[in-house]
Amino acid sequence: MIDLRRLHVLRAVDHYGTVTAAAQALHFTPSAASQQIRQLSRELGVALLEPQGRRVRLTSAAQRLLAHADDIQARWELAEQDLRADGDQPAGLVRMAGFPGALSALLAPAAAALTSRYPRLVPRLREAEAAHSFDLLFDGEVDLAVVEATPDEPPRDRARFDQRPLVDDPFDLVVAPGHRLAGRERVDLAEAADEPWIVPSTPCTCRTHVLAACGAAGFTPDAAHDALNWDATTALVAHGLGVALVPRLARVPANHAVVRIPCVDEPRRKILTVTRRGGHVNPAIAAVLDELAGLAPALLTV
Repeated sequence: MIDLRRLHVLRAVDHYGTVTAAAQALHFTPSAASQQIRQLSRELGVALLEPQGRRVRLTSAAQRLLAHADDIQARWELAEQDLRADGDQPAGLVRMAGFPGALSALLAPAAAALTSRYPRLVPRLREAEAAHSFDLLFDGEVDLAVVEATPDEPPRDRARFDQRPLVDDPFDLVVAPGHRLAGRERVDLAEAADEPWIVPSTPCTCRTHVLAACGAAGFTPDAAHDALNWDATTALVAHGLGVALVPRLARVPANHAVVRIPCVDEPRRKILTVTRRGGHVNPAIAAVLDELAGLAPALLTV
C-alpha cells in the first residue's frame, strides 16, 4: 500500500521544481523530503529521482506515477465535496485569491452578491499574484483563483488545474484632460510614440503588456516615470507628467482627473479563473464562477 503522504511530497517536488522548494512549502527539511521520496521509491521498486548535473529530476516512472497521483487527488476532492454536500444549494467556506485588480473589481463584489443570495455561503478572500495563487491552490489553501495570463508565463500543468477564460480586459490609453488626444474616441498607439510614458521598471505583467503593445505599434515607450500600481500611475497622468496604458478593469480614483481612450488595436490581457481539477463541480465554487462570468463583461464599458 502506497503511503499517500509520501506521494504528496513527490507531487510537491514536481509542482515547485526542486526538493528544497517542495520541502520549504511542506515545512520539511530537504533531507526529510528526500527521505520520503526514497522510501516511496523502495515501496514501489522503481527509481523516482535521477541526477541532473548538481540537481535531481523526476524519472519517467515518477512522471507516470504523478499522473495517477493527480487522479487520486482529484477523486479525493470529489469525495470530500460529496460527503459535505447538502443538496445543490451553495454553502460552506469558499476561499478565493486574486491579484489586486481582480480582488477589488471582481472578487469583492462577487463575494458580496453571493453572501446576500446564499446566507450559508462563507467567502474568504486574499490578495495573491498568479504564481502564488497556483501554489495556494496546490497546497489546498484556496479553492479558486483569478489570475492574469502573460505572454512570458509558462503553461501550468493542465492535468492538475482547471484554467478557464473569464474575460479579455482591454488596455486604454490614459491621458490628462487637457492632452491633445483627450477628445478622441479612439487612438492609434503610434500617435503617442513621442509622449513621455509612465511605465514600471520592475518586471511585472503590466510592464510586459505595455512593452508588447507599444512594440506592436512600432515604438519603444520613453519611460519618463516609474510607477507600479494603478493609483500612482493615474496620479502622474492626472498631473500631466505623461501617458499610460491602463487595463479597463483597473479602477481609477475619483480624484484623479484623467481621460480613458480606447485603442484602435485594442491590446488586451487575458483574465482566467483557476481551480484544482474537478473543483468547478463544487456548488459553492460553481456559484462563484457563474457570478464572475456575469459580472466581468459589465465592467468593460469605458
